[in-house]
Amino acid sequence: MAETLDIPIQTATEDTVRPYGTLLGKPFAGPAGNAYGSPGSDFWSEHIFSPGADGKTEILWVAYRNNDPVVTSLETHLLTEQAVVPPDGEIVQVLARTGTDGLPDLSTLSAFRFGPGTGICMNPDTWHATRSASATCLMLTRQSTTLDLVQHLVGGDKPVESAIQTISPIRLLLDQPGDNPL
Repeated sequence: MAETLDIPIQTATEDTVRPYGTLLGKPFAGPAGNAYGSPGSDFWSEHIFSPGADGKTEILWVAYRNNDPVVTSLETHLLTEQAVVPPDGEIVQVLARTGTDGLPDLSTLSAFRFGPGTGICMNPDTWHATRSASATCLMLTRQSTTLDLVQHLVGGDKPVESAIQTISPIRLLLDQPGDNPL
């Protein structure tokens, strides 16, 4: 039986998230460039989403209900970035970079907690798993990647735009004894 690797849940910052993607939910920094501020509203650009060559961006709602602190598989999307942001609730995103063999590089594993209005836009080839007791998230992804994943999950077709890999178990470390991390 494989040994379980313990992974602490970190605070997401621009620097800690950078190897895996872009931190989303940064506060308004004031009007400049393509940002605007007024007494009635502010808007600012945070990231230009890329669905990959010839891809069409899709907006999804994803309801997460798996709060098991033990993770035994990761998935990746080969052609597109993928953004996930909980408008309410919290998620823990487990992330790993791709190794030279195309599999998750477990030496790069990290886990980050994202609360309401914060999230990540993951780079293509970033391996991930999401944990939450209950959170519905806004997701940006590539339309064909969603269809490819559904055909795999429902019909058993081999995914072309994604990969799912079983890994040695990892356990998310709780902040305090008895806490539920999600």
